Amino acid sequence: MKSNKELRFDVVVIGGGPGGQKAAVQASKAGKRVLLIDRESAVGGECVHRGTIPSKTLRQCGLNYMHWTQNFVDRAAGERCELAMATLLRRQSAVTQAHERYMSRQMERNRIVIWRGHASFTAPHELEVKAVDGSRRHVAADVVVIATGSRPRTPPNVPVDHENILDSDSILSLAYLPKSLIVLGAGVIACEFASVFAALGVRVTLVDKGERPLAFLDSELTTRFVAEFGKLGGEFLGRRSIAKVEFDGVSQVELTLENGEVLRADKVLCALGRVAQVNGLGLDKAGLAVNPRGTLDVDEHCSTSVPGIYAVGDVIGPPALAATSMEQGRRAVRHALGLPPLSVSSTTPVGIYTIPEMSSVGMTEAEVTARCGSAFVGRAKFAELARGHINGDEGGLLKLVCDPSGRKLLGAQILGDGATELIHVAQMAIATGQDIDVFIDNVFNFPTFAEAYLVAALDVLEQRQQLAKAA
Repeated sequence: MKSNKELRFDVVVIGGGPGGQKAAVQASKAGKRVLLIDRESAVGGECVHRGTIPSKTLRQCGLNYMHWTQNFVDRAAGERCELAMATLLRRQSAVTQAHERYMSRQMERNRIVIWRGHASFTAPHELEVKAVDGSRRHVAADVVVIATGSRPRTPPNVPVDHENILDSDSILSLAYLPKSLIVLGAGVIACEFASVFAALGVRVTLVDKGERPLAFLDSELTTRFVAEFGKLGGEFLGRRSIAKVEFDGVSQVELTLENGEVLRADKVLCALGRVAQVNGLGLDKAGLAVNPRGTLDVDEHCSTSVPGIYAVGDVIGPPALAATSMEQGRRAVRHALGLPPLSVSSTTPVGIYTIPEMSSVGMTEAEVTARCGSAFVGRAKFAELARGHINGDEGGLLKLVCDPSGRKLLGAQILGDGATELIHVAQMAIATGQDIDVFIDNVFNFPTFAEAYLVAALDVLEQRQQLAKAA
């Protein structure tokens, strides 16, 4: 079809996920004419349509179901509580649509122009956008922000068919809850889905080549996670490498490991990471190329090697979090427009939405010990808290990691109900340079999980006093 005459905007953003949205809004608030190009029918990107929002909604459903069956279903009397996948999908769809409406209104309020289609570079600051109907439009801009996100990684020996062997996108469209599920991988996505489906009553086996899941986390947390996963009926098989995965043609998927073990389940989920979504972008015509990791290199301002072209979010690699992607989008546009940089603390928390939740900020015990020679660690077990008994979460733990003096807070790790919320207390304390005594000198609501900060701080204080007596 004949192309339309080229249009010009001040800023063009490719991708409507968290990073792209915030980049577009920031540019609009600075008075610029902004175009956002997205392939989806609604803004939100993978985060809203196939990632964070639907998966966390499924997690909440799993958590509610688990609490209900634990507290109100008398299994000894033979009572059962069946949960239909259709019910979960309806809730998931309702939440996703609500978030889509919110973001659409946000785009409208900020007068951001949205084109639906696939964008590809024709020159460093020129793009062609192909719509679903085949029509093409051309656009140019002084500033281009690449925020195209990522897609599930599929190794050659895992033939994902989206029916029996699934990835992290298609797992969210299951027609029914399987009786058994094998999850390949032990990273964030793998552990989140494994624990959620275990909570929903599915027999889950988590398989990975690593010795423990989530190896980047504090080992005490991951040990407790494996134990809690076991209580849900799940099993973690570490130090296993995949040889072959195939559907038996009837009802089961067979997973053959390199050590000869054969595992069988109704479904297999391949959750072996994600790769940057750069296919078809025409990066070469923009003067760009991906690095050996398949991502785009950027500087501290999220600027690529080509002036005026920025990249944010999953497409630039770790930490690949929705929260950091948003900050990167704002940071990139502010730098491009010559606005003052954002004053953002480097103390960024990590939240993992497993059941139970896990979260971490700052340094771990091992990192402080390696850097400082030793560390003071205060612990608060949720079994010691009234709220832990009320919520039925007695396996939770909060750790406070301090410097060798036992005063300066350097890190915190939490496993248990509300961990991803609780971690922000430690984040603020570390960012403002607070001593551990700040938790002792203040009053916490009772009964709450936040009391764990007081308990853990008192644990550190007791250790300091014992050390002082020994001296």
